[in-house]
Amino acid sequence: MPGEESFWMFDFFGKVMPIFFVVIIGIIVLSVGRGLLQWGRNNKQPVLTVDSRIVSKRTEIKQHHHHEPNDHMSSHTNTTYYITFEVESGDRMEFPVSGKQFGLCAEGDSGRLTFQGTRFKGFERSMRLVSEARPGARHRDYER
Repeated sequence: MPGEESFWMFDFFGKVMPIFFVVIIGIIVLSVGRGLLQWGRNNKQPVLTVDSRIVSKRTEIKQHHHHEPNDHMSSHTNTTYYITFEVESGDRMEFPVSGKQFGLCAEGDSGRLTFQGTRFKGFERSMRLVSEARPGARHRDYER
């Protein structure tokens, strides 16, 4: 009978939609919980300042497109900047940084890295002689 098929479909969605809703809420709760745990772990760590060198820089660009009413389309782009530091022990650590900090730093820069757990706090570059930086240089200029 044609009426029974439509009742079956409503019954199916009546069972599947609550499960789908619970799964989505569970994913959101887990994401928030992981963020709070990482935040708590970072707060328990001491703030450390160590000698380091910048070995790599990279960007991550995410673009989102939105279709709006009236056939208008808008897009949003988000750029995340990362710098990888190498400390005296040879360990490497990558931190997300602000665009300003990213622009002020170059690969090969040496200085003092300050961090707390996985949280970047700052980087203060050291002044050095160009002749120290590049063997065979003939003049004593300073670079920052």
